[in-house]
Amino acid sequence: MSRVGPGGAVRLGLPPMLLGRVKPLEAILETAEKKSLHRSLGPIQLMLFGIGCIIGTGIFVLTAAGAQKAGPGLMLAFAIAGVICVVAALCYAEIAAAVPVSGSAYTYTYATMGELLAWTVGWALVLEYAIAASAVSVGWSGYFAGSILGETLGIHLPPWLSAGPLALGGVEGGLINLPAALIALLVTWLLMIGTSESAKVNAVLVAIKVTALTIFIALTLPQVDVEQFNPFLPAGVFGGFGTGVGAVGAAATIFFAYVGFDAVSTAAEETRDPQRNVPIGLVGSLLFCTVFYILVAAGAIGTIGGQPIMGPGGIPFPAGSEELARQCALPVHAGALVCSDEALAHVLRQIGYSGIGNALGYAAFLALPSVILVLLFAQTRIFFVMSRDGLLPERLSRVHPKWKTPHVVTALTGAVVALGAAFFPVGQLADIANAGTLYAFMMVAVAVMVLRRTDPARKRAFRVPALWLIGPATILGCLFLFFNLPREAMIVLPVWSVIGLVIYFGYSRSRSHLGHGVVEVPEAELDSIEPDAPAIH
Repeated sequence: MSRVGPGGAVRLGLPPMLLGRVKPLEAILETAEKKSLHRSLGPIQLMLFGIGCIIGTGIFVLTAAGAQKAGPGLMLAFAIAGVICVVAALCYAEIAAAVPVSGSAYTYTYATMGELLAWTVGWALVLEYAIAASAVSVGWSGYFAGSILGETLGIHLPPWLSAGPLALGGVEGGLINLPAALIALLVTWLLMIGTSESAKVNAVLVAIKVTALTIFIALTLPQVDVEQFNPFLPAGVFGGFGTGVGAVGAAATIFFAYVGFDAVSTAAEETRDPQRNVPIGLVGSLLFCTVFYILVAAGAIGTIGGQPIMGPGGIPFPAGSEELARQCALPVHAGALVCSDEALAHVLRQIGYSGIGNALGYAAFLALPSVILVLLFAQTRIFFVMSRDGLLPERLSRVHPKWKTPHVVTALTGAVVALGAAFFPVGQLADIANAGTLYAFMMVAVAVMVLRRTDPARKRAFRVPALWLIGPATILGCLFLFFNLPREAMIVLPVWSVIGLVIYFGYSRSRSHLGHGVVEVPEAELDSIEPDAPAIH
């Protein structure tokens, strides 16, 4: 029997089935309206948000790590990751427009497959965004220490201040990456000030970034030597299960760079006319960025080469490993692309454009914070929605009276990201982040197919064409890349999930608003809710 709870919410007699807590879409949308974030973002800002996250991570930060895994096959790796992202983006576009609230894959899963699976997705997203933000912070630190301090000011930071410890994959003499930790904290402060202000700063940084990469392409492509692409696949297409090398292994690593289109969907609740603008931001930013990825990779490798440093058995040393760090310290590898902390600026210096190379380093120095900003933005919104549902402490969803942002969770997230950036290298962080990324993307595809069957009449501003093909292709593509991650990265997701399940059954399940039978629905829907309606569990 339905009962009205505090604040006009409706209490429902919900069965205690483990997988039965499916939150009605009407309740999700009503909750978002009653305790909502300010709608201030338009289609151009959304697309810039996506571009700000996609272009930057893969090009400025992961070019060297990707080349170490695949050599010139990095171009093929970008194409593989791009194809899988296109089908995933189509699934995101449909469900994000139909459910225009914060929470991304977590919210979509809650509305289609229930609370337990939604928790696992949200928990994976927490890992994905926080680790990814740490990885980009480390990438920014490389440009800051190289182009700004080293090339311009002649100041060379000692390893103990600019790199993590060797035991965690850092460099000899490394102790803490202080610049990486500081930039993470600075971006956290900016996000706490306000979403609209963050979007305006991001737009400026994206313009700088795209201009710099356009100049890079114009200078490098005319000097490409086709011999640099031979052999094109030094580690093969498949490097072997659990090795994380080869073209597919590199694709599994750089896939994390495409997380930008996912971040767009997390901003749906703060978007004007989301049914129209969210699909534009998702698909538009992805297509724009994929072209840049391939062109910049071709320019970098085609000019100075990008062959990996091989280990025993003709298998490349793992990116971010202690063994590779030792090899890169040898004079014979001093100019190698795969050893550079600022790959694109390094390429331009090697081909005689030192001044422009330094300028590109400045652009990365200015632009990479936009990537950190979008990742932190997305992560805090996931926490915000999970807290709003009662699965995390309610105080985490507090919105600052002046800034209109979830300031508590933003501060906590920023502190964790800063710690990760201070002690781990970019390659390891990227691989770990991908475990959560691929799981979340797979669940979105499942959610779209489930919602088509359970709620076929719902208005959809965008519909995935040939969902019978695109949905399964997304699922299989994500699984394919997951099983081509390094073995250590594959282990992270199940371990992280076990920790999450302990928290869920020990804390969240008993405090869930839906578990208590409290959901919020529009007044017009009250008469249509039946005590034992099968759609509401």
